[in-house]
Amino acid sequence: MNFTKEQVLAALSHVEEPDLKKDLVSLNMVENISCTETTISFTIILTTPACPLKKVIEDACRKAIHDYIDPGVTVEVGMTSRVTSANKTDMFPNIKNIVLVSSGKGGVGKSTVAANLALALSKKGAAVGLIDADIYGPSIPIMFELEGAKPKGTMVDGKSKILPIEKYGIKLLSIGFFSSPGQPIPWRGPMVSTAVKQLFNDADWGQLDYLIVDLPPGTGDIHITVAQTFPITGAVIVTTPQKVSLADTAKGIGMFLMDSIHIPILGIVENMAYFTPDELPDNKYYIFGKSGGKLLAQQFEIPLLEEIPLFAGITESGDQGAPIVLSDNHPGAEIFLRLAEKVAQQIAIKNAVSPTEKAQA
Repeated sequence: MNFTKEQVLAALSHVEEPDLKKDLVSLNMVENISCTETTISFTIILTTPACPLKKVIEDACRKAIHDYIDPGVTVEVGMTSRVTSANKTDMFPNIKNIVLVSSGKGGVGKSTVAANLALALSKKGAAVGLIDADIYGPSIPIMFELEGAKPKGTMVDGKSKILPIEKYGIKLLSIGFFSSPGQPIPWRGPMVSTAVKQLFNDADWGQLDYLIVDLPPGTGDIHITVAQTFPITGAVIVTTPQKVSLADTAKGIGMFLMDSIHIPILGIVENMAYFTPDELPDNKYYIFGKSGGKLLAQQFEIPLLEEIPLFAGITESGDQGAPIVLSDNHPGAEIFLRLAEKVAQQIAIKNAVSPTEKAQA
């Protein structure tokens, strides 16, 4: 017998998307259904190429077809993605999600997290850009071995635009590209805000799934300018387990949650969580304290996305211009790839919430 499209949709309506808590059919995630006497094939459209539950969803689809249609039919499941967007404005129609990476204080590895997160999302198949908005201490030129690099210009619809520099598959812009290496930038607030806006507005970013923004540490003009000017999807907060870092981080979270700013917090990343010597791989030494990020996440009822241990290779790779996530089979690379999946997962969940539910949140 020939199976029908209606049978397939009915069967797959029993498969729930684990994060969004709705079935695949009502979420319009099923496409390209094809049926013969022996085979049923279809495509599942995930909300991100970095989906950590891809295999779970695929297995559930196969089981549903066998349970509700025919246990002997051959099931061919194609898995692709269409990144969802929270941007409901006309600003940056080609950029689906703008994600801030922030920290309450300096020295916690915020730029390292931002760079590796951007690259990890790209390795998962997303189109990614990275803005280094840390005006006073831009580090992206060093971390990508682009010191002295100068972006070129291009014309878009009759307007002059900055062309981001591309490296390792992502698009990059930093204030460091527009000054000499080591040159101090003694700018006042209005000049800083104008410069940051130009990194967004005056660049030809093209089509992006995620634009990662490496903010300066603390809370100041740049944070307020970016948060109140652009359609931000959410923020990733970086801290260390130290009490002083946690206190400053709490203030930073509080700023994003203010009514006048109201940026969703995607989660916390605890960096330098513990140290494991190479010769004692099963040992963990909590040099800067223990579970600080976990307690902070519980306090604000937000996810603890990842605990990143102290790896010498993470710092060294950034200093050498090739962030650790580019390394094959390094445990640090695996951690950042996992972080990318969790961030993409949180973005998909946030984007699936209706405007009414957001207003009530």
